[in-house]
Amino acid sequence: MPRLSWPAAWAAAGAVAAALLAANIAAPPVLAGSVAQTHAVRAADTAPPPTSPTPGADVTPPTAPGDLRACPPPPPPSGSFQGSVGLCWTASSDDTGVTGYEVFLLTGDGFVSVASTSLTTAVVHGLGGGRTYTFYVVAKDAAGNVSPPSALVSAPALGAGPTPTPAPDDTTQPAEPAGLQPGCLPDFKGTSLCWTGSTDDVGVTGYDVYRRTDTGWVRVGTTPGSARHFTEGDLVTGQSYVYIVVAKDAAGNVSVPAGPVTATASAGYPTYTPPPVSCKIEYTPWSWSGGFTAIVKIINLGETPIRDWTLRFVLPDAGQKITGGWSATWSQSGKDVTAVSMSWNSVIAGGGSVEIGFSGTYTGANPDPVGFTLNGGTCIRG
Repeated sequence: MPRLSWPAAWAAAGAVAAALLAANIAAPPVLAGSVAQTHAVRAADTAPPPTSPTPGADVTPPTAPGDLRACPPPPPPSGSFQGSVGLCWTASSDDTGVTGYEVFLLTGDGFVSVASTSLTTAVVHGLGGGRTYTFYVVAKDAAGNVSPPSALVSAPALGAGPTPTPAPDDTTQPAEPAGLQPGCLPDFKGTSLCWTGSTDDVGVTGYDVYRRTDTGWVRVGTTPGSARHFTEGDLVTGQSYVYIVVAKDAAGNVSVPAGPVTATASAGYPTYTPPPVSCKIEYTPWSWSGGFTAIVKIINLGETPIRDWTLRFVLPDAGQKITGGWSATWSQSGKDVTAVSMSWNSVIAGGGSVEIGFSGTYTGANPDPVGFTLNGGTCIRG
């Protein structure tokens, strides 16, 4: 295993890094399984909405921090690491100048801010030992513009970290969700994700789904532990969105994220719109005791020929049964009747008509059919 070395920025500014380390030790983040507390931690998805810029103000955000990676922090004054993760990245650029960076950590409550620095290094403490943590970094300028987030990085904490009192019963993270696949449910409007369930020593209680925004990662949904898919609507059809999925358990332990994956918003199945009315039906019946016959005239009200037509209607009484017909292929299912054109009358010219007919029996009442449709379009009754 290669030996880790201090980054150049820390080697050149050891005193600054030590001061940063000491400051973080004095105010470690609030985490599940840790007694450390700080008032500086805030949920990333509860930040106040942006305000409208002043005309002529700087509205250009810095570029995203690059090459975010875990790197060994300098030895603490105590001589032992206390649940620490060191992070390094390459500097962002900005048209007026980058003023600082903010580090976010994934917890059961979402991504929270755990460090602010003007350097391209940071140390995060108070983390439980034997667990892996996920981070990202954003850059800021003097006007308050925030960069896109860096890539995510997951790294184990060095050292055991503080021991909470009382000690939690469960500190084991769920396994990373496997097989994350975008676009798996194309019949839904928006984006869809599917995955294979995670495992946990006690049990997975749910999955959090995060979408990358212009300035960070926002939780857009939570599913039960039995769920294996997620959909998000109200998105721009054809636009691509980036997601991660995180498993969690009842104790607030979170897995390493699955992803990121890119999903393109789908329009879903189109809403069915019936064709406009373009036909008229003239229905002429003759009845006798227990039997009847009818002539059905189909009139094309449009100028365009109707080809390979199928006529459908409903016989209102359950006792009405078709026994035979002519000039069409007739069939009946329950009360629903279908008549399909023959080869010689399959085209009804614009303004033209065809006549078809059938015979049947009935018991009780013998009302006229209702709901005539031709090739899916509603016909008016003549």
